[in-house]
Parts: sequence; C-alpha cells; structure tokens
Amino acid sequence: MTKKVNLVGTVLFTVCSIIALDSFVAPSMIGVPAITLWAIAATVFFFPYGLISSELGASYPDDGGITSWVTRAFGEKHGVMVGWMYWINVAFWMPAVFTAFSGWLSLVFFPEMPLWVQGLIAVIMCWIIVWIGVRGIDVSVKVSSLMAVVKVSVLILFGAAGILYATKYGTANEFSAGAFIPKADDALKYTAVIVYNLMGFELIGSVGSKIEDARRTVPKMIVIAGIMITVLYAFGTFGVLTALPAEQIDEVDGFIHACRELFKVFGSAGTPLFYTVSVASIISLVSNMITWSMGGNEAFMGAKLDQRSAFFGHRHPTRGTADHLYYAMGVIATFLIVMNYLLSGNANEIFWTLFSFSSLVFMMCYLYMFAAFIKLKYSDHSERAYEVPGGKAGAWIAFVLCFAGTLLACYFLIDWDISGYGFRMEAGGTLLTILSGYALYRAGRKK
Repeated sequence: MTKKVNLVGTVLFTVCSIIALDSFVAPSMIGVPAITLWAIAATVFFFPYGLISSELGASYPDDGGITSWVTRAFGEKHGVMVGWMYWINVAFWMPAVFTAFSGWLSLVFFPEMPLWVQGLIAVIMCWIIVWIGVRGIDVSVKVSSLMAVVKVSVLILFGAAGILYATKYGTANEFSAGAFIPKADDALKYTAVIVYNLMGFELIGSVGSKIEDARRTVPKMIVIAGIMITVLYAFGTFGVLTALPAEQIDEVDGFIHACRELFKVFGSAGTPLFYTVSVASIISLVSNMITWSMGGNEAFMGAKLDQRSAFFGHRHPTRGTADHLYYAMGVIATFLIVMNYLLSGNANEIFWTLFSFSSLVFMMCYLYMFAAFIKLKYSDHSERAYEVPGGKAGAWIAFVLCFAGTLLACYFLIDWDISGYGFRMEAGGTLLTILSGYALYRAGRKK
C-alpha cells in the first residue's frame, strides 16, 4: 500500500520540482537587476499562481491535477490536449536537462570529452529516470526529498559564499541602489525566463489522492514552499553576481563557473568543496526529471489517455506503475538527443533549442489551467476548501496576472528568426504536438 505524502513531503517535493540549478543562472546575465526581477516576479506572478494552485489543489484533490481541473472546466477534449502536452513536454525537456548534465560533467571533470560521448551520457541518464519511475511513487518521493535538501543547501551555500567573497575580494558587479533598477527591455525578457523557473506548484496536485489531508496540506505547502523558493533563488543569484561579471555569465555553464570562482574564498578547502558541490548539483538535475516524469504520467492518466491505447494502458506486472508511459518517454527523449547532437555542433545551442521548444508546449498547459480556474469560479458553486482572497475580484486579479505572465514568457521563449533552425524546430514541433494530441482525442472518440 502506498504511504500518504505528508506536509513535509509535499514541501520537499515541490521545492525539488521548481528549483532548477541548470537554468536559474540565466537571468543573472543582466546583472544586479536580476535580484529585483526575482522579487517582482514573486509578487506579481508567483504569489497569485500559488493562490490559484492552492484553491484548485485543495478543492479538487483528484489524481491528474491540472488535467482533471481543465476537464472539469472545459470538457474531455481540452483535458486530453492538456494531458498530452503536459506529458510530452517532459519527454521534450528531459534531453535539455541531461544535455546540461553531460555538459557540466565535461566542464568539471573531462574538458576534452567529445560531443558524442556527452550525447551518450544524456541518453543513459534518460533511461535511469525511466528505471526509477517504473519503481513507483515511493521511490520518486524519497529521492526528490533528498535532492530538495541538496538544492536548498547549494543555494544557501552560494549566497553565504557570496557574502564572504564580497567581504574578501569585493564584488564583480556594482551593488549600489541604482544598480538594482532593471531596464524595461531586460525586465520583460528576463522576467519571462524567471516565470518559467517558478512553474511547478500544481505538480503535487497530480497525485492529489495520495496526499495526507490534501485540503489542508496543499495551501500550507504553497505558502512554505513559495517563500523558500523565492528567497533561495534571490540569495543564490546574489552569490553568482558577487563572483562573476554579468557579461561573462554563460546561460548553461554559468552555474559551474560561479561555483568555481565563489569557492576560492575558502582557500585550500575551496577545490574539494567545488568538486563536492559540483557533483551534488549535477546529480540534483536527475531529481528534476524524477518529479516531472511522475507528474507528467499522472497527468496523462488523469486525462484518461492511457485508456485510449493498450500500449499506454499497460501496467508493470509487480509494481503496478504505468511502465509503458515511462518507456515511451525514454524513446522520445533518446530520439531528440540523437537528432539534436547530429544537427548541431554546440552544446549550448542544443540545450536552448530543446529548452525553448519544450517550454512553449509546457506554457500552453498553464494558459489552460488559469482559464480553467476562472471558469470553475462561475460554473462550479460547490463549497471550496480554500479560496483566493478577495472573492471574484481577487480571482480575476490573480487570473490576469498569471495569464499575462505566461503569455509574456511564451513570447520571449520563441526564437523569432524565422529563417533559423531554432524557430523551425519550435514552430514545427509545437504544431506537431498539438496535432498529435488532437489525433489522440479523435481516436478515443471513435472507440
């Protein structure tokens, strides 16, 4: 029998799901204003997003989470589309995460590692995720809880080392009051990146029936995890900016470069600490995929997509998990890794192409989720276990902020060079994803 997940477990699961060490450094490229943008994004997006997730998760603690809520609001077709996009996004995102994994491994330990070896390592890691997922939710929650502690420790260490570094060597960027004011174009572009980094509150809702007293636990989890994540991201960003000039920060490898520079402050202990933290951070990337692959599969089943295919509906003979869903995810991720390493000779280009492509598919699910929230506010008059403060006016404010923030993120994630490889990959892949989801819906109706 699966043990219920308690408050501590849900907090750690959510912290592990949302904090991404492979992409949180990117906003630091604009310098100290990035700290201001984290605060702004937390206020105008993360906070209302948390309120919406609390109301939906506490009032409708169904397995499937986001797909269940969208189905309640808009019907089967839209629920199927969201279930499909949420699931396929994980298969699309997994190659990006493990491209960073193998890239960091090469940067820290094997600088001359050939690109094909990095690709092979990325493929192997995808199948390790499949193996863990097939073993069930208990293993996934335990691993994600451990990795949440690792991520929290790393970001605290980054911030603390930043304070020591600034005291000993000064800061690589100016931290005057005026330096915290972002430029308008940077504010829009990098707030969109930050919005992406803050997604994941609803993920624990995909296993709503497995949460201990979900109606009380989910709102408490949102508050605790939300504060932790915001403070940790801002504190970690401060650490990065004390050590590295903004113009020298790399989107993919900036974390490792900052780690190496920051830990000089510890003298002779700096080198072993650098390798220890690097290994822990590289391993922590695995935890992102453990939580999201589980959530993606639960969303897929919440949309009853597994009932439309004997293959997808298969269950592991002894563990009862949706093993074929994991296998399919592994096959898709492997195909994307192989194709992108063949078509590109640059790890950064591979990472960001896969990242932006998966992100667009991912963000469309949230446009649905926020719309479902406001729709259910009017169509379902049953008593709520928790409600966004301010009645319908408060609900509309939260909806507008979240919907607009998600649209902004979509716009800036698109590579608008329409003749380039990135745009063709994004546009073609997104269209193919939507058409595939609709085909699944139509196939189910015929049955």
